[in-house]
Amino acid sequence: MEQTKALNALEPFLALSKSATSPRAAADLVTQATSNPNTYVFAELLRTPQIQALSQSPEHASHLRLLEIFSYGTYETYTSTPGLPALNDAQTLKLRQLSLLTLAGDPQHGLGYTTLLAALGLPDARSLEDLVISAVYADLLVAQLDPRNQTVHVSSVSPLRDLAPGSVPVILTQLRAWSGRCAETLSDLEAQIAAVRAGAAARHAERKARDAAQARLVEQASKAGAANDSRQGGAGVHGRGQNNVLSRAVAQLRGGGHRGKRGSVEANVGEEDDDELMEIDDDIAYEEGEVGGSGSGGGGAGGSNGGGSSQGKKRTSRRKL
Repeated sequence: MEQTKALNALEPFLALSKSATSPRAAADLVTQATSNPNTYVFAELLRTPQIQALSQSPEHASHLRLLEIFSYGTYETYTSTPGLPALNDAQTLKLRQLSLLTLAGDPQHGLGYTTLLAALGLPDARSLEDLVISAVYADLLVAQLDPRNQTVHVSSVSPLRDLAPGSVPVILTQLRAWSGRCAETLSDLEAQIAAVRAGAAARHAERKARDAAQARLVEQASKAGAANDSRQGGAGVHGRGQNNVLSRAVAQLRGGGHRGKRGSVEANVGEEDDDELMEIDDDIAYEEGEVGGSGSGGGGAGGSNGGGSSQGKKRTSRRKL
């Protein structure tokens, strides 16, 4: 995506290169292309015959070298190379941004503030942070500033630098080293996976053998118990079955003893309740004696009721208190 955008931005300058027949026109084209804010790759422009013809012009050959630095060089390369044209502000910003991409992609270069300030020719940390922010907004890299630790943490870098001549063997060496590290890591992972699987298989086999041994022991114990019961079934209380019967009988006897004790207590309580019942017999004898008829009128009445004889009657009244 970034390369396509950069190539599209370079297309107008490729078209203009066809009409740059003089060294002066070609030098001006180099200045325009490197000053454009959207151009970051210059390999195609660098290969055009009109630009390569600058090497034959002593006056403008430095513009060819300047374009090579913008294509695959760094700001340090520019400052260490004498006789190059002066940079305007747009060219200076772009060359520092491209140099930051190269430094971020090289694992041998640290991204501390001190290292970056020296490599990019910046005066202070504030200017470095502004440069990193501008590169992030231009989609050149993904990075975070760490002012406390004076470090720039880069997550990814856009592939917007051209390959320098003779850099292919170096890249192949780096790719082979990376491939070797990947192979070693993959081998270690496969070994760990195999070890985990072997351990799981061993644990499964051990558990299976243990379960089988337990099953055999249970079966043997069941058979031995059945044979023992069949041999000792009629051997009295010493047999296994008789022991079970005896145990149940003892339990029942103990339970019966507790129940008998409870019955005696209930009987005593009943007797106490009977003691609390008081029987009161009120015997009232109504004796009607003979009352002489010669007496008073009451006596005559008595004589007429009793008929000259006396009989005792008892009435009993029973009350519970």
